[in-house]
Amino acid sequence: MPVQRELTAGRVPVKVFTHEIEPEALRQLELIAELPFVHGHIAAMPDVHFGIGAAVGSVVPTRRAIIPAAVGVDIGCGMNALRLSLTANELPDSLRHVRAAIEARVPVGFESHDVAAAGKRTLRALEPGLARLFDAHPTLEKRLKKPRETWARQLGTLGGGNHFIELCLDESARVWVMLHSGSRGIGNVIGTHFIELARRDMQRHVARLPHRDLAYFEEYVTAVHWAQDYAFGNRQEIMRLVLEALRQELPSFELMDEAINCHHNYVAIEEHFGERLFVTRKGAISARLGELGIIPGSMGAKSYIVRGKGNPQSLNSCAHGAGRRMSRAEARKRFKRADLEQQTAGVECRKDSGVLDEIPSAYKDIDEVMANQTDLVEIVHTLKQVVCVKG
Repeated sequence: MPVQRELTAGRVPVKVFTHEIEPEALRQLELIAELPFVHGHIAAMPDVHFGIGAAVGSVVPTRRAIIPAAVGVDIGCGMNALRLSLTANELPDSLRHVRAAIEARVPVGFESHDVAAAGKRTLRALEPGLARLFDAHPTLEKRLKKPRETWARQLGTLGGGNHFIELCLDESARVWVMLHSGSRGIGNVIGTHFIELARRDMQRHVARLPHRDLAYFEEYVTAVHWAQDYAFGNRQEIMRLVLEALRQELPSFELMDEAINCHHNYVAIEEHFGERLFVTRKGAISARLGELGIIPGSMGAKSYIVRGKGNPQSLNSCAHGAGRRMSRAEARKRFKRADLEQQTAGVECRKDSGVLDEIPSAYKDIDEVMANQTDLVEIVHTLKQVVCVKG
């Protein structure tokens, strides 16, 4: 569907691809639209909702400036998906051992690897850039417990919240591995550090900003690109470990296609409106013409492999998932374990109160989100999970 709502209260317009949006998220979009370095227009995806610093599902093009709070602290968070040669009839009747094998190899929640034995090539590639960041910003290093060890031990770890690893089946009963994770603790401290640095910088140079979370700082680009590379490497390492687990538990298989990778909390340098601009996607993925992307639903709901249509109204972007309908606190109040069990029927996953805030009803209807972005992407594959690992 085309743009469904256009906000014109700010200095630039905001093109919104849904009618379902909270007043708080609308206000966040209007605040960003007032900033002097935002260029052209802002796009709000069909899964847009209220976020910290900026609305989740927003795409913001800027000239010679970046808004650290618009990216947030889960820098480079994104998706990885890979199709296997296996089919549904080759899977065991019970998938409990498969989930256990994945959980044994990939630390989840606050856990990390005992030693940085995995992903050494990625670590070697990233270490010089991190050393330069620490040298330039000594206070950044102090924010992370055992900073020169923790970031290495967390490479190849899932984290918690809405991060997950899934085994899915497509419309032809082919098996896919799909996962969602980001830049872990090191990305969090980089985001927090530069958000605070940008606020202090703007307090010195600008009398008033529309909101304290919208300060900006150009130097951030080096740090955010490093964190994005770390997040990409983290997902590659998780995928390697998952495939190891599956080869132990399932019949022999081949990898059918090159893996699909996409960030959805990140900054890119792109051309729009005839200019080279910084484009911040917070809870949105790139959907250039012909580009493959991943749009997950919630645990228990469908997910989609899509191909971008390169729509300039969305700044070549689309939704990154279902988008939350309610806060985690509200979900825990409203639902019980029995609701979670019912809504994740047929999925081998945790069904305890620790993941109640991830219940499918806490998210928007993924089919409605997809219906609202038919002008942005076409569906290539429809996936339904049979295993879901969460932190």
